[in-house]
Amino acid sequence: MDPAEVEFLAEKEMVKIIPNFSLDKIYLIGGDLGPFNPGLPVEVPVWLALNLKQRQKCRIVPPEWMDTDKLEEIREQERKLDTFTPIPSPYYMELTKLLLNHAADNIPKADEIRTLVKDIWDTRVAKLRLSADSFISQQEAHAQLDNLTLMEINTTRSFLLDSLNYMYKLRSNLQPGRSKDY
Repeated sequence: MDPAEVEFLAEKEMVKIIPNFSLDKIYLIGGDLGPFNPGLPVEVPVWLALNLKQRQKCRIVPPEWMDTDKLEEIREQERKLDTFTPIPSPYYMELTKLLLNHAADNIPKADEIRTLVKDIWDTRVAKLRLSADSFISQQEAHAQLDNLTLMEINTTRSFLLDSLNYMYKLRSNLQPGRSKDY
């Protein structure tokens, strides 16, 4: 799965909008949305929220976790602990990117939020690299990846797969009775 596919999955997450138009309930394959009444919040998928925002038909309400105080708390907890802390959204990085790129005017302290999410991302990826290095140097056969997001796993997927393949080849070459035709 590449980053574009992960972003596509993130666009299915629900977000609140405040529409400035009226429309009855709409019936989609993924579920019913609406009704839409001016000034009354309604939950819609991110893809629809961004589409409506680009057409100036709504204001996007940032998710609860997209708050500087909450993000600072997550960043500090991530820095303190050796393990990965639970993240409030499995698509926190993708949603932040999408919402700040297309609706920054609807999100208070957008620049601070961008910086905090980037700090959290950098801390988690650094932890992931250290974990992968430790995993490989100890020649482990399996690992448990708790509290990681799809995008974080994707950043190290190719590295880990290549490393595990090389470890497998090295181990099978050391076993007696195995042919060495690699």
